[in-house]
Amino acid sequence: MRRASVLTAIGLTLGALLSAPATGQAQTAADYWTPEKMRSAVPVERLVTAPEAVAGEVLAGVPEVVPAAFPTTGAPWTGGGDVVRTAGRVFFTMGGQNASCSGDAVTSGNKSTVITAGHCVKYQGAFHTNWIFVPAYDDGNAPYGEWPATTTLTTPQWEAGEDINYDVGAAVVAQVDGQSLTDVVGSQGIAFNQPRNQSMYTFGYPAAAPYDGTTLIHCSGSTFTDFLLTQDHGMACGMTGGSSGGPWFLQFDEQTGRGVQASVNSFGYVFLPGYMFGPYFGAEAQALYAQAQSA
Repeated sequence: MRRASVLTAIGLTLGALLSAPATGQAQTAADYWTPEKMRSAVPVERLVTAPEAVAGEVLAGVPEVVPAAFPTTGAPWTGGGDVVRTAGRVFFTMGGQNASCSGDAVTSGNKSTVITAGHCVKYQGAFHTNWIFVPAYDDGNAPYGEWPATTTLTTPQWEAGEDINYDVGAAVVAQVDGQSLTDVVGSQGIAFNQPRNQSMYTFGYPAAAPYDGTTLIHCSGSTFTDFLLTQDHGMACGMTGGSSGGPWFLQFDEQTGRGVQASVNSFGYVFLPGYMFGPYFGAEAQALYAQAQSA
């Protein structure tokens, strides 16, 4: 059976530890995204097809954690806290069409690193253009500014074959008004090589019905390991297209809105509605993060 017949792309996979060429397009991207263009951007899942490659084993590395109402299957987040600022929508142009995903600002050496899904930075051999991150997006408004990418990154597995097990991407964003991203919005911790099948929270800005991309949505509950085609985390979650790249958190505190990010919204099976899957953050995700935060 072709993978395209059973997977719906709410995300894709880690590509290569390569970056988009530095072309000085950061200001161009910031100028490009007007409120009207952000409102009309389509969920990226409408523009991509599910990958056919079946991945090999996800490599483990040295365990690492960078410090930093339950359950629910897709409700607006009303708890406040740091996640309201660190999570946001991602906008970009892909194949001539404006599209959207989700992302999250994480603790990093450069104070400018956003983690998202692999297909939210690159698809079918081409990095997206006009890439910006809008933390705390609100119906076309950017209360904490628009942060254009200077570099976008993915991993060898995504670059070589769009391997669904590695659907992780990263972006390094430019300073805005002389300030770095996490100095303005704060940051979440990020974790690698952690035990599976724990309770987690996931966030995103789904823009396909019944959602419209204007509200931060969350799911929470116990996770399981995919027993079908991937080694991803799975969770009961009804978020739709546009939530790709939104963060999954371990140790999430509803009072503070803080946790450690350990996955991203990636994909759902067509024949298994109401479930979201996200890649395990192993050695390759760890290496991607290391490259991004030092860029």
